[in-house]
Amino acid sequence: MPLHRASAAAIRQLQTAGDLVDRMTEQFRFAYGHNPSPAEQRSWDRSLTTLIEDLHDAGLAEVELLLEYRLPLTSRRVDALLCGVHPRTGNTSYVVVELKQWSHAQPVDGTDDVVLDDGRGRRLHPAAQVAGYCEYLADFNANLGGSTERLAGVAYLHNAKDADVAGLWDYPLTVQSQMFTRQRRGAFLDFLRSRLDSAPGVAAADDLLSAAIRPSKQLLTLAAAEIQQREQFTLLDQQRVAYSMVMRAVERARRSERKEVIVVTGGPGSGKSVIALSVLGELSRQGRSALHATGSSAFTQTLRKVAGSRAPRVRTLFKYYNQFIDAEKNDIDVLINDEAHRVKATSTNRWTPSKKRTGRPQVEELIDAARVPVFLLDEHQVVRPSERGNVHDIVSAAEQMGCTVVRVDLNDQFRCGGSRLYERWVLRLLGLEPGGPFDWPGDESFTLDVADSPTEMEGRLRAFLDAGYEARISAGYCWHWSDPKVDVLFPDIKIGAWERPWNNPKESRVGEAPARSFWASDPGGFDQVGCIYTAQGFEYDYSGVILGPDLVWRSGRWVARPEYSKDNQVKTAEPAEFDRAVRNTYKVLLTRGMRGTLVYSVDLETQEMLRSHIPASAVLDRARPGELPG
Repeated sequence: MPLHRASAAAIRQLQTAGDLVDRMTEQFRFAYGHNPSPAEQRSWDRSLTTLIEDLHDAGLAEVELLLEYRLPLTSRRVDALLCGVHPRTGNTSYVVVELKQWSHAQPVDGTDDVVLDDGRGRRLHPAAQVAGYCEYLADFNANLGGSTERLAGVAYLHNAKDADVAGLWDYPLTVQSQMFTRQRRGAFLDFLRSRLDSAPGVAAADDLLSAAIRPSKQLLTLAAAEIQQREQFTLLDQQRVAYSMVMRAVERARRSERKEVIVVTGGPGSGKSVIALSVLGELSRQGRSALHATGSSAFTQTLRKVAGSRAPRVRTLFKYYNQFIDAEKNDIDVLINDEAHRVKATSTNRWTPSKKRTGRPQVEELIDAARVPVFLLDEHQVVRPSERGNVHDIVSAAEQMGCTVVRVDLNDQFRCGGSRLYERWVLRLLGLEPGGPFDWPGDESFTLDVADSPTEMEGRLRAFLDAGYEARISAGYCWHWSDPKVDVLFPDIKIGAWERPWNNPKESRVGEAPARSFWASDPGGFDQVGCIYTAQGFEYDYSGVILGPDLVWRSGRWVARPEYSKDNQVKTAEPAEFDRAVRNTYKVLLTRGMRGTLVYSVDLETQEMLRSHIPASAVLDRARPGELPG
C-alpha cells in the first residue's frame, strides 16, 4: 500500500497549501510506528514538488499517484507509481519513478551497475534499481500477469546535468530502465506522455491495488527450470515420501474446501530443505503459486544465492515468516515453511506499528497465507525462548483453525555421514533424549574426537581445509561481540593465547571475512568463529565446536549458567527456557559436520567428561594433508 494516493492535481493542491509532507509524515507514523527521517521528509518536499510540477506541465494532472508504494511482500518502497491509461492502446499503464537528488554520480570501476553518488557511498545504478522494481512488481501483482508490457521505469535525477553523471549513460536503457536529468526535462515529459494519457487514472490504480499478490507463471516457469535441474536436490527414500505427501495434499486442496497442513519432522541432515526446494521446483513447473519462507536471514540469503544463481529473479520466491503478517488469506497455493523450528510466538516486535500488534501467533498467519501450508522442522533446534516451532503448537493451531493435519517423519539420516548413531549420541549426551551419555563406540562413516585446545582444533581442521574439505569452528555465545571498524574484525573470542573474531555481523564483506549470511558457505569463513545464528541450517565436512561456560557438567548432570551467556535474546529467559535453549544450541552446533566433529570445552570438568565418553580408539585421525579419513 502507498503512504498517500491521489491525482497529481490533488497532490499539487496539498503542496501549495504546505500540507503534503505533514500528511505523508502522519501516514508514515501510522504505518511504521515511528517518524520518517528529516532527510526523507526533505526528499518528499523537494523531489515530489519537482515531479508534480512536471506532471502538470505534461498535461497529466489526472494521473493517479501512489506515493511511497511498498512492493508486495517486501519492505522496499517506490518513490512514486504513476497509474493511468496508455495513450495508444487504451490499456492500463503504469510508470515506476525513482527520484534522486544526486548532483553527481560515477560508476564504480569494474562494474556496470554500481555507482558512487556524490561520493557518499556505493549504490545500485538508478536505472537498474527501477528496472528491478518493475520486474518484481510484474512477478507478484496478479493484475500484471508476470509481464512488464504495461510497466515503464524511470530514474529521474532532477538535480543533475548530463555531465555530472556522464559515466552512468553506459548502462543499457530500456522502457523499464529509463534515466533522465534536469537537462533532459523535455525528454522526460515526452516519455511520460508516451506512456500515460491525460485521462483519469483512478481505475488503473484500483486494479493494481486490488490485485492478488502471488508469483507469476513466468516466474514459476523460471524457478522450475532453475531449481529442478540441480543435482543436489535429488530426493531419497523418506524424503520422496514426504515430497509425495505434500504434492498429494496440494492436489486434494485444489478440489476441496478443507485445508491441509503438512508437518514434516526430521533431525539434522534428514533432507528437509531438499524436500522444500524440490516441492518449490515442482509446483513452479505446474504453474502453482508457491513461496518458500524461513526465519533465518543467513539461511534465506544462502538459498537465494544457491537456487537463483543463474536466474536472480528466482530469489524473490524466498521470503521471511514476518512478511506474511498481513497477507491475504489463501492467496497462494503453497507456503513452504523451512526450518520451522524458528517460527516465533508472534511476528511483531518493538519496531512493529501499533496497528499491526495484534498478538496473533505467527503460526496462524503462516497457516492462513496458503491453501496448503507446509512446516519442516526439528524440535531439538529451538534455540530462542521466543521460538514456538514445535509439533504440538503447530498441530494445535491447525486443528483450532479447522485444518486437517498430515504428519511425515523423516527417519533416514543424511548429515553426519549418514550416522544416526552419532545423532543419538549427541541427543543422549545433552540430555535431550533419556538414558544419559554413553561411550562413543565408533562409526566407520563418522569420526569424533576431543581437542586439547582451540589451537589444536584449528590446526587439525585447517589440515582438512587445505586438502580440499570444508571445515568450520563454531562456539557457544559466551563472548562479547564487537562492531567491526572499517575492514577489521576484532578477536573477541580469547581462550588462553588463542584468539579469533566472531563471524562478520554485516551483510557485506569486511576485509577477507564473508558477509554474515555466507560464513558457512564461503571459504573465507574458516578464519572466524561462527555462532548458532550463522551455523544453523548449514553443513560442512568437518566441524569444530567450542563449548563455553554457559553449559557445564557438574556432579553427573548438566548445569546451564545464563550469567555466562552474551546472547541478549536468551540469557534473560526463565531458567527452564534458558536450559532448553542452550542445550538445543549445542545440539545444533554438534551436528553440522558431515564427516567428523572435534569438540572442546573451556571448562575443565566438562572437558574431562567429554573425554571419558570418547575413547582414544574411536578418535578422529590426526590427519595431515593428503592423509584424510574416507
